[in-house]
Amino acid sequence: MLTMMRQQGINSGHMFAAGMASIGLSVVSWVASLNAENSTARADRWGIFVGEWAPSFFALGVALRIEETQESKKPR
Repeated sequence: MLTMMRQQGINSGHMFAAGMASIGLSVVSWVASLNAENSTARADRWGIFVGEWAPSFFALGVALRIEETQESKKPR
């Protein structure tokens, strides 16, 4: 999967940015749901749902960073 992502031009910086964006989107979705539904429970569920994406993006970013580092150390 990491090789496929690298072939598509995705690097670790993209994944770290996606992780930060998902944190911001979590807050935005929580506020939007809270205002639309007037229900804290539903707003909390939306915020948590989107917030759970961040660790996945950060983990992919770390994996890509390790691969990038190992690739740069290979003799040519």
